[in-house]
Amino acid sequence: MPLQLASENGKIDVADQVIAVVAGSAALDCYGLVGMASRKGLKDGIAELLGRENLSRGVEVRHEGEQVHLDLYVIVSYGTKISEVAHNIQSKVKYVLEEVVGLRVDQVNVNVQGVRVLK
Repeated sequence: MPLQLASENGKIDVADQVIAVVAGSAALDCYGLVGMASRKGLKDGIAELLGRENLSRGVEVRHEGEQVHLDLYVIVSYGTKISEVAHNIQSKVKYVLEEVVGLRVDQVNVNVQGVRVLK
């Protein structure tokens, strides 16, 4: 369901896929985050084989009435404080969506799906 924003010149429809890409891109900028965990294995696996990066991987956008909730599934780096990394992701994603899209996000839920040791 696309999000509708009203402006003085008319309405703006923002697709959930756009919100997911912006959120995924913002999350990947956070220190301690190694990558996003796939929630739709086959589609993301094909994109990886083709050499394309899927910025919306591991991001689910849910609408509950007028509220927008994001679920992010992430992989963090070994040796980082998981709670700090998760809090930074929440803050960054919420800030970027408010500034770039003009979207008020009610919840950003971070689900840590794995820890990766970097060599």
